[in-house]
Amino acid sequence: MRFLRVGPVGGEVPAVLDTEGVAHDLSALTGDIDGAFLASGGPDRVRTALAGGELPRIDLDGMRVGAPIARPGKVVCIGLNYADHAAETATAPPAEPVVFMKAPDTVVGPDDEVLIPRAGLKTDYEIELAVVVGSTARYLASPEEADRVIAGYAISDDVTERAFQHERGGQWDKGKSCETFNPLGPWLVTPDEVGDPQDLAMRLYVNDELRQDGHTKNMIFGVRHVVWYLSQFMVLHPGDLINTGTPAGVAFGANDFPYLRAGDVVRTEVERLGTQAHTFGQA
Repeated sequence: MRFLRVGPVGGEVPAVLDTEGVAHDLSALTGDIDGAFLASGGPDRVRTALAGGELPRIDLDGMRVGAPIARPGKVVCIGLNYADHAAETATAPPAEPVVFMKAPDTVVGPDDEVLIPRAGLKTDYEIELAVVVGSTARYLASPEEADRVIAGYAISDDVTERAFQHERGGQWDKGKSCETFNPLGPWLVTPDEVGDPQDLAMRLYVNDELRQDGHTKNMIFGVRHVVWYLSQFMVLHPGDLINTGTPAGVAFGANDFPYLRAGDVVRTEVERLGTQAHTFGQA
């Protein structure tokens, strides 16, 4: 299934797309697509109601699409998780996943405006496969156990201010946590529709110029390993978001790509997960 939230900021309506791409209102089943919905068997209830023709349709024409999950409890990110990206940043591939956090209130809709911070000089893009946690995970015994705690997948753009991240001292988080720095969506796609998460092509364009052309098969640490690994250090709760890393092609890499400026349009696409198109503005 493909879940989404539509409507104005703060007033999003939970919805699901059927096999024909028609949207159906989930308001009778849940107030939102959030951790409580995922942990309580919400997707199964929706599947039953959808099959029974019980859900009213929504006309999406002209409607804003919000992030497919309500604000997550935490956003956990994996850095340098593609060998080509590590190479372009002149960094050795890590022996263990590089972990950092991103403020949950960075999450916005896939097509919402993204704001370059006032002191920002080197705002960058990072297409990523996002994992949404569906049930509590703590001390998973093996990577194979990760499947039972994954609710689904979405597209993230892990927007980063490199001047804050690398030139202003301290942790990466302050270069990652500026407002609007995590467009997410358009959909939360359940694992049965995604199939193998290590078999997804991913591309990012800036003003229609291809910048990133990657594939999840090239992750250093696969999705299951990442979820298992994180569970050894923190409790993952339903509704939490995990950004799993970006392939080569960022502006910070060993290439001549310019950093983002107000008016630039970033378009992302991941196989079976849809597309985003967000315009950058100035805070």
